Amino acid sequence: MYRFVLTRQWVFLTLIALALIPVMIKLGFWQYHRHEHRVTQNQLIEANLRAKPVPVTEVTSPGHRVPRADFWRAVTATGTYDTAHEVVVRMRTDNDDKVGFHVLTPLVLSDGRVVLVNRGWVPGGDDPRAYPPVPAAPAGEVTVTGRLKADETSGGSGIKDRKGLPDRQVMLINSAQQAEYLGRTVLGGYMELTAPQPADGGPETIADPDHDSIGPHMAYAVQWWLFTGAVPVGWVVLVRREKREREEEAAGAEASRQEPATA
Repeated sequence: MYRFVLTRQWVFLTLIALALIPVMIKLGFWQYHRHEHRVTQNQLIEANLRAKPVPVTEVTSPGHRVPRADFWRAVTATGTYDTAHEVVVRMRTDNDDKVGFHVLTPLVLSDGRVVLVNRGWVPGGDDPRAYPPVPAAPAGEVTVTGRLKADETSGGSGIKDRKGLPDRQVMLINSAQQAEYLGRTVLGGYMELTAPQPADGGPETIADPDHDSIGPHMAYAVQWWLFTGAVPVGWVVLVRREKREREEEAAGAEASRQEPATA
């Protein structure tokens, strides 16, 4: 009755179905782990944003690689802005996804070391190779608060570190590169300014990282697992339909043979 499932066509179809089941299960767990990672990251961001700010020198040092556990940690620094060595970071977007520049200004601490401060976003002009208008940094000694970020690399950010850029323009925020440019000792990572707010609305302060949405990964995981269950169910439905069609064909053939005899 079901011997047709041993034909080449049905064996091939069954093997495909058997191969799809573990693949879909694995894809479901992959999406589930991405969901867990997103939830964990959201918790980390929220905890670090709410934490009491600590001096930046307590969590980083020259050549220090900022670990993920310290990403977005609230830090403070007191020093004097070195506007003569300020640079802008190309191809950065504001909170409305408009393309412009980030303003990176060295802050010289009392011991002579430097921490890089991303003061925010400014729009570009008509000529992308021209240095954009940048609001001046506060003069004299200042105390700033910001989010600690890790040095950017091409591998981690996906941004190609292009050479031959116009003067005082860079593609990446990297303390080692800026230490070479400044000829000073620079703390690892950089600060993303949150306070004090710039006067006259510029540069535009970078918004807090999103830590509320969890994305569609859990829904995708459930979807893959539902597909997994649908494979054997679909196989059974196809087998029964094939069986019914074969029985109907056999009954029609039998009826055709009996008609001449009856006549």
